[in-house]
Amino acid sequence: MSITIQNVEHVAKLARLNLSEEEKEQFTEQLNAILKYAEQLNKLDTDHVEPTSHPISVSNVTREDQVKPSLSLDKVMLNAPEEEEGQFKVPAVME
Repeated sequence: MSITIQNVEHVAKLARLNLSEEEKEQFTEQLNAILKYAEQLNKLDTDHVEPTSHPISVSNVTREDQVKPSLSLDKVMLNAPEEEEGQFKVPAVME
């Protein structure tokens, strides 16, 4: 697979980029170099390699929920610019 100048022009048009002829040639060469480098992966023997979503083993680190004392309502409301019936009062966002 290779990238043509027409491919670069198409993507540039989709991205609404105005590229000079020199830039089109440069990007075509660079993208083809990237593809050529990526093709080296096809040479690897991956028949016995399990597909993964991450290069290293990842597991969820969880802990049991623990009930801990929290701030009292009075202390929390000390930070409220306005308070009404034990709740933060905020300006309406919808009318």
